[in-house]
Amino acid sequence: MNEHFFKIHKWLYPVSWLYGTAVIIRNKLFDWGFLRSKSFDVPVISVGNLAVGGTGKTPHTEYLIKLLHDKYQVAVLSRGYKRRTQGYVLATPQSTAKTIGDEPYQMYTKFPSVTLAVDENRCHGIEKLLALKEPVVDIVLLDDAFQHRYVKPGLSILLTDYHRLFCDDTLLPAGRLRELVSGKNRAQIVIVTKCPQDIKPIDFNIITKRLNLYPYQQLFFSSFRYGSLQPVFQQGVKETAANVIPAGKDISLSSLTDTNILLVTGIASPTPILERLEDCTKQIETLSFSDHHDFTHKDMQQIKERFKRLTGKKRLIITTEKDATRLVNHQGLDEELKPFIYALPIEIEILQNQQDKFNQHIIDYVRKNTRNRSLS
Repeated sequence: MNEHFFKIHKWLYPVSWLYGTAVIIRNKLFDWGFLRSKSFDVPVISVGNLAVGGTGKTPHTEYLIKLLHDKYQVAVLSRGYKRRTQGYVLATPQSTAKTIGDEPYQMYTKFPSVTLAVDENRCHGIEKLLALKEPVVDIVLLDDAFQHRYVKPGLSILLTDYHRLFCDDTLLPAGRLRELVSGKNRAQIVIVTKCPQDIKPIDFNIITKRLNLYPYQQLFFSSFRYGSLQPVFQQGVKETAANVIPAGKDISLSSLTDTNILLVTGIASPTPILERLEDCTKQIETLSFSDHHDFTHKDMQQIKERFKRLTGKKRLIITTEKDATRLVNHQGLDEELKPFIYALPIEIEILQNQQDKFNQHIIDYVRKNTRNRSLS
């Protein structure tokens, strides 16, 4: 079922035990009421995970935005990881990945009608969003807030990577779990993410049993669906005998057969993207950086040199939507490279013909809890 390998550092178990003890005490203080969780009078949906690293939180949050933003005024609140600002920051057209973080900036550029803010203090952030007079916020989506227990969301969605289920993992630093597996009990919905498109029915059954959820919890499975490549910069390259890349246009993945690609990523797990591109062409060079990597001028030079080594008339630099937010305003990026840089968009597909059921579950929660009943 699971061909991806991950390592647990058993020699770090004593440190994990100490860490786990602290986490247990903290959670018990919330459970017993010594530390207070605050509820709000609007629907608050949390999207998070038990582990560090990428489980697809941003694409799933974007899925919820698409589902809800036509009918409700949606606000997204994120921590804004690795931004160069502090405290509450409301996204504006002048915001960048440096001021609000790469993932929030990605969502804001894709959904400019959505109210988006970042704040390490989620309670304070929600209060600031609800105090806005224009627009009046109907729903708050919390990005990566499962462990932020000072907020009590009305609906918690917990994600777990198909290739690294939380039931197979262990606590930091030996493993990648932020808290004990029992933390899953706070979620009303659990989604197994990054499932292969050819996942077998028996795998659904095996995973369902292994996750051992309670009757009040809904389980769904999702997969990434990749769209056509989109130019990060709109200036085009003239189509000549030496260059046959379309000028500033979307490029379908099916047309990449004879294209030489440099895949540049700064995400937690680039393997699914690489595997998808390998279905289209075998001529792929990779340049991988750590998650949320802050690209340097040296990195820009390395990208340029690696791209120049590619042969053939059709050459592309492909990156993720998240990485594109950190490249688009980088002063060290060579102007000559910009027309060749394309981002690979990712969307979420709910598997097992359960998409309508999932959507209805979300919509029903929002309708029952929205303060603007005329919109429900």
